[in-house]
Amino acid sequence: MDSLLDVSDLQVRFRSDFGDRIVTDHISFHVAPGEILGIAGESGSGKSVTSLSVMGLLPKNGSVISGKAMFDGKDLFAMSDKELDQIRGKDICMIYQDALASLDPVFTIGSQMSEAIRHHVEPDRKKAKQIALEWLDKVGIPDPADAYRSYPYEFSGGMRQRVMIAMGLSCHPRLLIADEPTTALDVTIQAQIMKIIRDLRSKLGMSVILISHDLGLIAQNADRVMVMYAGQFVEIADVRELYHHPQHPYTRALLASVPDIHDQQDRQLYSIPGSVPQDYTSMTGCRFASRCAFATEACKAKQSLFEKTPGHWAACIRSQRGELDE
Repeated sequence: MDSLLDVSDLQVRFRSDFGDRIVTDHISFHVAPGEILGIAGESGSGKSVTSLSVMGLLPKNGSVISGKAMFDGKDLFAMSDKELDQIRGKDICMIYQDALASLDPVFTIGSQMSEAIRHHVEPDRKKAKQIALEWLDKVGIPDPADAYRSYPYEFSGGMRQRVMIAMGLSCHPRLLIADEPTTALDVTIQAQIMKIIRDLRSKLGMSVILISHDLGLIAQNADRVMVMYAGQFVEIADVRELYHHPQHPYTRALLASVPDIHDQQDRQLYSIPGSVPQDYTSMTGCRFASRCAFATEACKAKQSLFEKTPGHWAACIRSQRGELDE
């Protein structure tokens, strides 16, 4: 099946007073039509930077220094801002992690929602307002008409997040990039939002990139999962395969850190020692080695993704040798 989005050899650099830093290091991935692709990993792994690169929304000190992002046969990285504006908000939409920073404080919720709808879907002002009200209702806003007239500061964090989700879905995008879409939402609203996204996927064939720290959320909704660490993908697999047969120690550590409803009362959750390195440009071997309980001298060599089983890729030399098999 052809890919809707095909990113290859993506490398992103950030400049600062302390020098340049590579934050995503030659990563490649694809999203098939109608697929929900999960991206998991700790903060600082490069998940959000990857999505912002695809959208052409990196901050001024960030730049794509290599790679392609093919969407419908066109390279997003080679487009001008004007060309991207014809795609962003219509064919590709993004639900941002920080709803407060993403909403303009001087404009009402309604004006911000209607602007995108009128530009991409329905130019008529009254019809655009009706579409906005319908989506505010779908995401669980108690009084959509009142919310339409309100300003972002009048909403709680969870309500602002719902508005961002409504804005992202209102134009029926072909690809939705959801960066921690259920942050600050209670579990009932979280389930409602994800059901809306799944229903749109089924109805419109919409593809989704679901970025989340919540491995349970990804397990319930994604078709395929990519685990990211220190600017690289360390494991890629079908969601069931990855959760039942993880092949990278980092993936195993993430799963061991998640509480389970069937846990014994005296179970102690695993805590991954250390933290994600901030500068990994000079690292030649496995970037997780300093935190890994299975690390050996072999881990100092360059690690590359290998196909352990059909469709299941991992970047661990010990797994490749079968030394981590149970």
